[in-house]
Amino acid sequence: MRVLITGANGQLGTDLVSTLSDHHQIFGFGRQQLDITDLPQVLQVVQQIKPDAVIHAAAYTQVDEAESNQDRAYLANTYGTRNLAAAAQKVGAKLVYISTDYVFDGQSSIPYKEFDRTNPLSVYGKSKLAGEEMVKTLSDKYFIVRTSWLFGKHGHNFVNTMLKLAQLRNELSVVYDQTGSPTYSPDLAQFLKDLLVTDKYGIYHASNTGMCSWYEFATAIFTEAGIEVKVTPVETKNFPRPAQRPSFSVLDHTSIRLNGFAEFRHWKDALRDFMGSGKWGAE
Repeated sequence: MRVLITGANGQLGTDLVSTLSDHHQIFGFGRQQLDITDLPQVLQVVQQIKPDAVIHAAAYTQVDEAESNQDRAYLANTYGTRNLAAAAQKVGAKLVYISTDYVFDGQSSIPYKEFDRTNPLSVYGKSKLAGEEMVKTLSDKYFIVRTSWLFGKHGHNFVNTMLKLAQLRNELSVVYDQTGSPTYSPDLAQFLKDLLVTDKYGIYHASNTGMCSWYEFATAIFTEAGIEVKVTPVETKNFPRPAQRPSFSVLDHTSIRLNGFAEFRHWKDALRDFMGSGKWGAE
């Protein structure tokens, strides 16, 4: 297949290019090569390549900054997605849109299924949900894939941040009252590779199995790294941020199960694999 990937230089995009290159012809675009907010440019590039599939992994992900830069968030996450959806539809390409657990408000006490009611708390979440609506409206062949707490070798993420902070401090405070599902970027890339060759369209929740708080996640990171750091659990209210986060955003993988895909491994196994690979010290 000819596969066009936006956000190809980002955390997930880099792993997608690496994972898919063995079996598909990849056209990867970073922000400098393709401005997703420029509809004529997007239409021209997609028409020129005529991909069989488009994986739209580019996004404005500055969750706190989005609160004061609402237009910028909606321009990228909503209208940029509209542009990709319209262009993909025009050439008959499948569309994969990477969305987020932040489309939920965190009021549930059980993991969210794909068709549970959405109610985002932040501008970031609202702009990503609006992007989902653009995909549903404009594309006939789409996969909306919501993921959460992404970590891996590339880009900024919680694991890399904790490891960097551990080099500077021997004591850290981490919130314990936000619970979610960590997702290992290469595991997500492998799932998208498997999903892409099917016609099992719809909404998917894709994260590693298991759940934890940020505090539990941090503790596991330092245990696997063999680093001695005192981690103190604190409440979210002690760390006021511009954007409100869902207190519980664990994803249930109903669509993965019912469509015959293998569930992801436990997040602790993925973390162990990542830490054991030595990749975490590379960037």
